[in-house]
Amino acid sequence: MRIELDAASVVVPAGEGDRVVLAPTTLTLTEQRVGVVGANGSGKSTLARLLNGLVSPTAGRVLVDGLDVAREGGAVRRRVGFCFTDPSAQLVMPTCVEDVELSLRRSERDPARRRARALAVLVEHGLADHADTSVHALSGGQKQLLALAGVLATSPDVLVADEPTTLLDLANSRRIGDLLFSLPQQLVLVTHDLDLARRCDRVLVVLDGAVAYDGAPDAAVDHYVAAVTTS
Repeated sequence: MRIELDAASVVVPAGEGDRVVLAPTTLTLTEQRVGVVGANGSGKSTLARLLNGLVSPTAGRVLVDGLDVAREGGAVRRRVGFCFTDPSAQLVMPTCVEDVELSLRRSERDPARRRARALAVLVEHGLADHADTSVHALSGGQKQLLALAGVLATSPDVLVADEPTTLLDLANSRRIGDLLFSLPQQLVLVTHDLDLARRCDRVLVVLDGAVAYDGAPDAAVDHYVAAVTTS
């Protein structure tokens, strides 16, 4: 997949003026694994949300394989799945199988086939024993796994994951990280986990609302650490 940002920027009202959340940014992302690192409030999540239309650019354009995210948002979202930091933002149905079924409601109209596909998704992700479990009874790692399963059930071409391991313990962080890097989908990973960032093919460093560095993972992470250390 080819993701393009053409002078895309995001500006929001702030009191008597405007606040630049993301300065004009021009990028072309074709790598299989793209990492995005930066401090809280730096604009990295805004950049990620531009990629499937959760945030619209104030100026400029965002294209996914030639589709304009602002004008063809529905078509883009069928290609670009999004996973939030807090899985509770995505888990809206009472049980695990019902939540996956919700993700499949457009692609599978027949209820019986939809239930069968949802159960197969749970089996694939090691959640078969929790099909009828309340989503609120799951552990943090299980919730994040279910949220990912629901997104992946729709077979997107791109997965944007916004800090998916931030709320997890070490064991679950590793489990989710390994899952993300095993996927066939193109991955755009926003993360505070610098070890995960180093596993990417390319890393963007976002500082103060702008891409401050764009390059090889080790060099990018080193640039970010140096910037944080000297600030």
